[in-house]
Amino acid sequence: MSDNYTSDLTLLRENESNYPETPEAGILEAFDNRYAKRDYWITFDCPEFTARCPITNQPDFGRISIRYVPDGKCIESKSLKLYLFAYRNFNTFHEESVNRILDDIVTACAPRQCIVEGDFNARGGIGIKVSASSP
Repeated sequence: MSDNYTSDLTLLRENESNYPETPEAGILEAFDNRYAKRDYWITFDCPEFTARCPITNQPDFGRISIRYVPDGKCIESKSLKLYLFAYRNFNTFHEESVNRILDDIVTACAPRQCIVEGDFNARGGIGIKVSASSP
């Protein structure tokens, strides 16, 4: 591990936030885990997640929780915030967004274990909860 384990974090160093328009444009940055020999959980909670219904284009609101046991890398929180913000005007189903977030977290930092949960506000009288995990 290098002495400057945060040298690759470009978004955190920026004074201005440029919000990506789509999840593909979002960048999840990661830094070296100084405690990679230890199992421990990191939890991110996003209580104001928003995406758009791909059929009606109506906004859907919910809470996204991400829990993971890091291996060699940890997700940097500002990059995660900007990445999740990219869903705001993105058309996707709840099930797709949760699974895609999981896939992108796994790609970015290859955690030992990861759980992404979405608890979406009721629309039409039905709330939806989605949970996806890896491995």
